[in-house]
Amino acid sequence: MVADVRLDRSRRRGRLALLLLFGLFFGSAALALLLRSTGWQPAASRQHGQLYSPAIDVRAEPPLHRDGSAYAWEPERRLWRVVIPVPAGCDRACVDLSHNLHKVWQLLGHTADNVQFLWLGTMPDTLAASATHVAMGRSEGLRSALPGLPDPAGIPVYVIDPNGFVVLRYAPGFDPAGLRADLAKLLKLK
Repeated sequence: MVADVRLDRSRRRGRLALLLLFGLFFGSAALALLLRSTGWQPAASRQHGQLYSPAIDVRAEPPLHRDGSAYAWEPERRLWRVVIPVPAGCDRACVDLSHNLHKVWQLLGHTADNVQFLWLGTMPDTLAASATHVAMGRSEGLRSALPGLPDPAGIPVYVIDPNGFVVLRYAPGFDPAGLRADLAKLLKLK
């Protein structure tokens, strides 16, 4: 009789362990299925800007240099472009944006040379034109191809891939840390 009680306890423990393993496996699978069906994604896999999928092709409307000549996309250089469509008469907002974008460029570190900031219109005086911050003409053709322009809330910023496709848009007043994080991820795609 004592042997039967021991055998019965052993069976119950074995069954309980089997049920726990079964619940752990199928419960985690059910949770994963639930999260996937609701569209949830972990924060690390999401972008901070508005993603365009499919990306918007602006190769036919390249930005124009100040002299009116077309800007060459040169996809083989693997440059990512941050396009800033400066509105006419931009004042303090442009200066603040220029400081934030310069910080973003500095924080990109050794990969900063793979990013160019194209200012469509008058660039703020506080930001000197360089190889990374390029003063362009107003480029009306490109402006008309950019979604969400004009924006009454302020100055949006766009990220264009090396081939000439708009992939991200940042609404006026965006957090520069989000742009830096997204650019860091994109620069790893080389």
